[in-house]
Formats: sequence, C-alpha cells, structure tokens
Amino acid sequence: MEFEPAINESSSSLSSSRSSCGHWYVRYGVCIACKSTVNKRHGRAFDYLVQGLQLSHEAAAFTKRFTTQFYCLNEKKLNLVLDLDHTLLHSIRVSLLSETEKCLIEEACSTTREDLWKLDSDYLTKLRPFVHEFLKEANELFTMYVYTMGTRVYVESLLKLIDPKRIYFGDRVITRDESPYVKTLDLVLAEERGVVIVDDTSDVWTHHKSNLVEINEYHYFRVNGPEESRSYTVEKRDESKNNGGLANVLKLLKEVHYGFFRVKEELESQDVRFLLQEIDFKLLTKDA
Repeated sequence: MEFEPAINESSSSLSSSRSSCGHWYVRYGVCIACKSTVNKRHGRAFDYLVQGLQLSHEAAAFTKRFTTQFYCLNEKKLNLVLDLDHTLLHSIRVSLLSETEKCLIEEACSTTREDLWKLDSDYLTKLRPFVHEFLKEANELFTMYVYTMGTRVYVESLLKLIDPKRIYFGDRVITRDESPYVKTLDLVLAEERGVVIVDDTSDVWTHHKSNLVEINEYHYFRVNGPEESRSYTVEKRDESKNNGGLANVLKLLKEVHYGFFRVKEELESQDVRFLLQEIDFKLLTKDA
C-alpha cells in the first residue's frame, strides 16, 4: 500500500502515551499508536484504501507531502485522477436502447468486438477509443486514481474491463459510496500541486477546477434530449482513436509531466496548476 512508508515514518515519532498522541492513524475507531478510542469527527475516512481507516488532518497532510516527494524523486511520477462515465467509457441501461441500437446487445455478447460489453442484464458499456493505450502510457508517468459518482458495485464491474489485474489503479478507487455529493482532492493522498484531474464534468470539482482538464463528453449511445443527434450510434461512426478526446488529453498530460520534471532543482516549487494555465488544453481535447 503506497501510504505505508508515510505511516511507518510518522509512527516512530508518535508518543505512545494517550495524553500526547495525535491519533494520526485510526482503524475502526481505535488509534493505531496508542489504542485509544477516537471520535469519527477527529479526521477523515479513507475506507477506499483500507476498510475502517481514518486519518487525522495532520496525518493526511503528512502523507500527501511524503508520497508526493517519494514518487516525484524516486519514480518521476505525478498523480492522475480519472472519471469513468463519459470520460473513459459510456454505459447505458439496456432498457433505454433505441430500436436501432438493440442489435448492439448481440454484438456485445459475441467475440467480434472488444470495445462493447454487456456487464449484466441491465447495462451495455462501450469503451472509449484509445482507452487501453491511454491507460498504459499514462501509467508510466502517473499514479492513477478512479474517482466517480457511480456505486462501488457498478465501478468494480467496469474495472474488470479496463484494468482486470488492477495494474493501473490498485485500490485507488473512490466512488459515490465514499464521496456522495462532490468530488474532492482531500481524498487523494498526494499534494494538489502534483495532481491532474481528467473529467467531463467541472461542476463536481467545486474547489479544484485549477487541477482539472475538462475532456469532451463521450456519447456513444443515443441519449434522449437535445444532444441525441450527437451520439455516435446515430451518426454511424465513432470518435477518432488517434485524434479523439483521450489521445489529445494524453498529449497534454505528457506536456505537463515534462514541464514539471524539466528542471530537477525546481521540483519543490513546481505546480501542475500553473503548467495547465500555460497550455490551451481546450484546443488539445477538441475531437477532430
């Protein structure tokens, strides 16, 4: 687990006495260091990493700083937070498919397509073009998180399609179960200066828009409403693989990574938020 070095580093400096312990790391309401019972309001839950884990605000700040420095110096990696729906893929309830789209159910159940899947009796999922290449290349430069408003059960089924061996995301999967209303980098164990977000929706990132790369929405299936004519099934085509949303965002991410690590002596002062301001990512993410 990637925050374990930080826990081990800090635990040696924690006093074992109940009076001086800061209760940095708590599991199921019990302080790991002094074994005291700790109120849930003392810190923030990180159940997505370890069930029952709670970090104090001081512990979270320390861990963010430690992991950022550790991975920047040792692996030259930044952090990347990825949305799922309309960013990496598009899912739709089978019951909402149009008559012309129902033939896709048979295609999803066959072996002729590797980008279209029927997860269960309820959903059909289409992977965005270039998604596998995107994840493979981004993984070389970033420690990646999934952050979605979907339920954990739903998300786990999707991860079997894009990361079946959990090579890319590991346990770094944040869902509606842990963060039901808005998305926040408070749950990402890395300093904000080293975190890039890729999401098709900016409204959910109330406090972190300067970290956000807003990718164009991927709509493969027809959607009722004014946007339905823009779906790819209606137009009988798909997004460009080599010049679509993910391919262009990857170009941007590579530029940000290069800019961040270009001068080793300046790592402590580098900030992806300033780098993103210098790059016209709206132009890069426009689907040609």
